[in-house]
Parts: sequence; C-alpha cells; structure tokens
Amino acid sequence: MLAFVPAFTLAAFWFGGETALVVAALLYPLVLMILRGPTSAAETASHDPAKDSSSRAGLLRALDKMLADAANKQTAVFVLCFDDFRALSDRLGAERRADLSRRIMDRLAATLRADDMLVPLDEARCAIALSPVRVFDLELAIQFAVRLQSALEEPFSVDAGYVYVSTSIGFCTEARMPRRNAKEFLDAAERAGADAALHGPSAIRAFTSDMQAVLRDHHELADEVGAALENGQITAWFQPQINTSTGHVSGFEVLVRWHHPKRGIIAPGLFLPAIAQAGLLERLGEVMLFQALTALQSWDQAGYTVPSIGVNFSQDELGNPKLIDKIKWELDRFEIDPPRLSVEILETVVTQSDDDVVTRNIAALAQLGCGIDLDDFGTGHASISSIRRFDVSRIKIDRSFVMQVDRDEAQQKMIGAILSMADRLGLETLAEGVETIGEHAMLAQLGCDHIQGFGLARPMPFEKTGPWMDSHLEKIGPQVQLGLRRG
Repeated sequence: MLAFVPAFTLAAFWFGGETALVVAALLYPLVLMILRGPTSAAETASHDPAKDSSSRAGLLRALDKMLADAANKQTAVFVLCFDDFRALSDRLGAERRADLSRRIMDRLAATLRADDMLVPLDEARCAIALSPVRVFDLELAIQFAVRLQSALEEPFSVDAGYVYVSTSIGFCTEARMPRRNAKEFLDAAERAGADAALHGPSAIRAFTSDMQAVLRDHHELADEVGAALENGQITAWFQPQINTSTGHVSGFEVLVRWHHPKRGIIAPGLFLPAIAQAGLLERLGEVMLFQALTALQSWDQAGYTVPSIGVNFSQDELGNPKLIDKIKWELDRFEIDPPRLSVEILETVVTQSDDDVVTRNIAALAQLGCGIDLDDFGTGHASISSIRRFDVSRIKIDRSFVMQVDRDEAQQKMIGAILSMADRLGLETLAEGVETIGEHAMLAQLGCDHIQGFGLARPMPFEKTGPWMDSHLEKIGPQVQLGLRRG
C-alpha cells in the first residue's frame, strides 16, 4: 500500500525539497483512506470530530478502547502546541481569544476523518488521536503533521486585521509507544510536543526514548526556576558594545544567565521557556532592570564611562499598563537619565502590535527619552512605517547578515543597504555577532556605528566588567579613530 506514498518524502523533510513534501502531504488523505478502507457518507455526515471528546480523561478512555480493538492496525497521537499563543491571547482579550480558538479547532477538524478525535488539552495545546489504519509509520506521521500545519497557514481575520497562528507538533506512533496503555501513549506525544515547542516555531518532533531524559531535565528546571529567580541564582550578565569610530565602549547589553548550584551556568535558551510557562517573564524583567541600573550606577561611581545600557523587554512586560510608571520610578531611584536606558524590542513585537497597550508603552518610553532599539533587525517583517511609528532610535542588525561580511560581497551589499536606509531615517546602527577582526574592520568601513559580539567580548558577570574595561582602554589608547563616521 505504501507504493502510493513517494519514498522521498522523509528525506525531503530532513534535507529540503519542500515542494516534494507539500505534494506528499496533499496525498495523505487518499493514502490513509486506502489503508483504512471506505468510510460511509452517512457516518461522515453524522460525526463531528471536534466534539468527539471534550476532555483529557475522555481522550484516554477512547484511546484505551482503540488499543484494545485495533487488531492488526496502527494508530498515532499528535499534540499541537500553538506558538506564542499566550502572548497572542493577552493581546486579544477573552472574547476574541475564545472565537479564535474555536476557529482554529474548526480548521483542524476539517483535516480529519470521521473517527479521528480532536481534543483541547489547554488554551495553547490540543491533541489528535487517529483512528487505526492498517499501516501508519513515521513517514505518514510526518505528512500528517505537515498537513495540520498547512491548515493554519492562512491568517485569521480578527476585527480589522489579521492574526497568524503557527503550531509546533509532537507525535508518537504506536510502534514507538513506551508501554501499551493510553496514558503512556498520550504522555509520550506530549513529551514530543514539548520538545517541538522548545525548538519551534513550527517544529515537528517524533517521540524517542532519548526525550525522556531531556524533558525530565526540562521539568526539573521548571520546578526550580521560580526559587532561582528570587534567591539570586538568575542574574544579569553584560556584553560590551563598541563605537566603531573611537573604539570606546558605547554601552552594554544585559543578558540573563542562571548560575545553578549543581549544573553550573545555564544558557537562557534552556530555562526561558520555563520562566514563560510559569508566568514569570515580568518578574524576570524587573530583576534584570534593577541589576542593569545598579551596574550603571556602580560604573559611574567607579569612574567608568558607559553611556547606555540595553535591556530586553518581553511582550508581557510591554503589555503591562503600569510599565511606564515602574520604569520612571526605577530611573528616579537610581538617578539615571532616561536616555541612558535603551529598551530593546524584537521586530516581532513591533509587527504584532497595533493601537494597543504595547504600542502606547513603546511610544511613551520614547517620549520619556529612553532609546528604542529594534533587535534582530532583518529577521522579521517590520516596515519602515513601524520603525517611525515607534520612534526607534537604533536598529540592531542580526548576526546572520554580519557573518563573513568581510569576505562575502552579497553580505556587504545587504549591510550597505541597511546602513543607507538607517542613515536616511536618522537611525543609529549596531551589528550583532561580530566574531573576527575582518568583520569588525569591514563594518567600520561601511559606516556601522556600533558593534558587539564574541570577537570583542563574551557576556560576563558584573564583577568582570571593570577589569575588562581597564584592559580595553589600554589596548585602544587615547587617540584612536577607526572607520567612517556618518553624519
């Protein structure tokens, strides 16, 4: 029967060949119907898969029955984790959120057969259990996951705008099930879904035995993260930014690190999802802002010249109606002038925001005098009108444009175009991810105002920043002039 499925589908998924994968995904319903056998029109008309089971408990009962009855047939369970759905929900409000959730489920239900089950697990996740077929292997599972993602590709109309929803998907086939019972089956799919969400957006992961240990570690970190944030294990580290004309420090960016008592230094990618899931992003932001302003005040008292410090602000923080009052209070407490605080926001925050709390907060921060840095510029969909509307003062060019810029003519043209646009709009520029002397020199020659990256210095704890600045000043000397100065 699998002769109907192109053999290259799995290879296309891992190594490219998107067209082949899409074609294979479109053939999925035909192949599955052949494997399963015919379904009557009456059966289809009288059955609504979206209402097949309304709870996790109901799904487990149905799965147990499937496993007991499915002699010589196979099934699979899929868990869909909607990417960034919590932030999306916060912006929409309860009524529009409920309507969007219903429409998402309707679209997914339209991809299923009569006996398949679609069950919401929580606001940001749902599970699908497929009724058994004669053969259901990894290749067919991947095709089906792609089909589910394709069902959500078209934007949803909400009020006068559009909302884009993507999903990361984990699945477990019957052949990979840890033990033959419904709970283990669903747990395995959820583990795969959690792994997909960690690597998303739009990731697809099949359950493997190796996931057990990885996700156990993730759950342990999730259990500890709240206490770590309050007891000082999670702290601000600092990466210097350099003015390409003078060579002097033009600022530091604040980055978060977790100094775990047993595991050592943990990178943010491993614990930030746990902080988000625990609803602690705003609390993390408060801790990072406090430590950033403490560092700036300490450098001033020690006689170091650090013009500004950049702090990343999440969607959760920017959506807080009391954000401006909190920042004003902190700046007054530390006696820091607002222009010395650079508020770093992602392009995705800018493009997802219209006339809402986020928009008003960013505009108010700019009016207060804070610098507005647009982070990872070039990787999202921010328009020039968005840049102007939020009064962005500096764009941070993503490292993907910086890599090998000294040797790649196409990269040079791209960077040159970005710098030219910034110049015409009166924006400062900073290139991230600078790792070599050649990249540094070329960026200075092209007229990029500031740079940061491992080639200059890695992020460091506060106590190492003073010695690093002393060493850096000795290296550059008192009368350094590098590169071009636009203006």
